[in-house]
Parts: sequence; C-alpha cells; structure tokens
Amino acid sequence: MDEELGGVPASARLAELGIELPPVATPVAAYIPAVLSAGQVFTAGQLPFVAGELPAVGKVGAGVTPELARELARTAALNAVAAAASAVGGVDGIRRVVKVTVYVASDPGFTGQPQVANGASELLQEIFGQRGRHARSAVGVAVLPLDAPVEVELVVEANAASF
Repeated sequence: MDEELGGVPASARLAELGIELPPVATPVAAYIPAVLSAGQVFTAGQLPFVAGELPAVGKVGAGVTPELARELARTAALNAVAAAASAVGGVDGIRRVVKVTVYVASDPGFTGQPQVANGASELLQEIFGQRGRHARSAVGVAVLPLDAPVEVELVVEANAASF
C-alpha cells in the first residue's frame, strides 16, 4: 500500500475524493480499451467521454480554453484508469502508474500542452499518491478522433495477484 495514503487502497481513496470510476468507454473503432501484458496494462487512447458524450470539441487555443482542456484531460485520465482497472479486476489491481501520454488537439499557436496534461497527472496522483507519479509526454496534434480536444493513454503496473 501507499504510505502517503495511509495504506488506503485506491478504491477507498476514490470514495474519499467522491469520484466514481465511469463505465469503460465503448471503443469507437477496431481495438480493445486495455491489454494486460507482462505485468503491465496498456490502455488505448481514452477520450473525455461523460455519459457517452464529449462535453466539448475543437482545438485548444481556438474555441477550447486551456482551463477546459485541463478538466477534459482529467476526465480522459479517469476513463483511462477505468479501462486499466477493467484489465486487472478493479482499481486496486493497479500497483502504480508508469507512463502517461496526453495528446492535445492544438491551435497552431498553442504551446501550453504541459499545463493541459497536468489535469491528468494531478488526478492520478490524487488517486494513487506516490504510486501515481509517472513519466509523461504532452503532445500537440492537429486533430483527434471525433474532434476531441484531448486524449489520454496510460501504462500501469499491475499487482502480481492480477496476472
């Protein structure tokens, strides 16, 4: 268990935070949401769906504010946690977050991708404490599926009992 969380499992930490894991998003193409391989879970890119809908579309820096994009990155990260948890029998099957990649559909002049990605990173640290600290890439792209402003991928280490 994570000493910073006082030995509290991630599921209990989610409850303390008042956060519910959403249902795993239905893939929009020919892939599965997460794959467990060699003790790690690799998620497909997760969009910021809420109840099956994108709350915003467009480019960050042109129509989507960086502040909104940061919240959307948080939502997409929560969706990625749900996908990873589905591969290991629940959120407590996640030992630690290893790598996060945040794609930001960016207006050509927008350079604040790291600040947008902080929405995802901060959520993971809230849930997993020190085990949520991770390596990260924040990548500006021209367009994302369904014109989503952000997309998040995770690589997490599974607890040994999960595989």
